Amino acid sequence: MKYEISELAKEEWKGTPIYMDYTTEEYYDVEIKEEDGCFQTLMTKKRFEEPVTHRSQDYDFPDGLYQDHWEGAQAFGIVGEEKGKKELLACIEICPEGWSNRLIVTELWVSEPLRRQGVGTALMNLAKEKAKEQGRRAVILETQSCNTAAIAFYRSQGFRLIGFDSCCYTNRDIERREVRFDMGYFPES
Repeated sequence: MKYEISELAKEEWKGTPIYMDYTTEEYYDVEIKEEDGCFQTLMTKKRFEEPVTHRSQDYDFPDGLYQDHWEGAQAFGIVGEEKGKKELLACIEICPEGWSNRLIVTELWVSEPLRRQGVGTALMNLAKEKAKEQGRRAVILETQSCNTAAIAFYRSQGFRLIGFDSCCYTNRDIERREVRFDMGYFPES
């Protein structure tokens, strides 16, 4: 099925909530060791005893389009109509990071009915093309160590792990098994 991706005007879509709800059975366990001035990090995929569900309403900082701290953001998406009202079905938001000449994917979301139909790939390809047009040296994004489906998707798109933050969300991210993973895509020069 073919869907049309169009730019989402800031005036119309600013503040639109993005519900990043997902259930996962796996996570990457992050172990950091410091010994004799040497740091070692090991990230091993493991299974939860029971599936874990993450819901947007459980977090203090909900995702949404055109948040004020993303200066220069652009959003693109697929819009449908339900009972005469526009409905967001999928989106990607990108934002230039000028000082490092990278493009940040700040949001990527595909509604459940459109998943596994190539929509995420089409949105990610749009971000890669924008990065190329703008002469950006990399496309970067953030995900969580427990969102293994997203990590697998990003890896299939050519992204690789470029770093992590073990206290981004709380001071107990490692034991909560929700560590920020930073991933990057580097277009061929």
